Amino acid sequence: MIRFIKGEYLYYEGGAIIIETAGGIGFRVYVSDTSSLLTAREGDEISAYTYMQVKEDGMALYGFADAEALALFEQLITVKGVGPKAGLAIMSLGTPNQIKGVISSGDAASIAMAQGVGKKTAERVILELKDKVSAIPLEGEDIEGIAPAAVPGTGERGEAVVALTTLGYSKKEAEAVVGSVPDEGLSAEEYVKKSLKFLL
Repeated sequence: MIRFIKGEYLYYEGGAIIIETAGGIGFRVYVSDTSSLLTAREGDEISAYTYMQVKEDGMALYGFADAEALALFEQLITVKGVGPKAGLAIMSLGTPNQIKGVISSGDAASIAMAQGVGKKTAERVILELKDKVSAIPLEGEDIEGIAPAAVPGTGERGEAVVALTTLGYSKKEAEAVVGSVPDEGLSAEEYVKKSLKFLL
């Protein structure tokens, strides 16, 4: 079981980052759209706490910036109907603390905003985890709810954010400018083009 990887950030690839360890092995690690691991640039040394999924048709690694995020992910996938992909989608809604906040407040609607997570599954997450998680209010962080506009890390907007960070912009800059594009339903490339007009 691979629980931790430390190595050089090589590149981003369809929902995952490629990390090359000192031994020269490149691992594909799936990460949430809001993961701070995505702020790394090519060549940076990064560390990821990992969950390894083993199935008949293959294996997959899911990575997190800290042990707290990994622990929350592992709690999420104990809920019936929440596999690693759905768990990662929920993790993409905000910070671990924000997600704990919406769970402990019983906000199923916010959980249901995650891609591939239906209303019934969201309600099951609340039912099973409400008494098991607790959010600590942090300065400047809203844990009362998650607004769709505050989640530019999902779908095409998320891809655009990642593309902008690979161009050298900080994740915060990229999220802010992509989130400010009023148009909906654009491709990631179109979001990047519109965002660059604001940035250049």
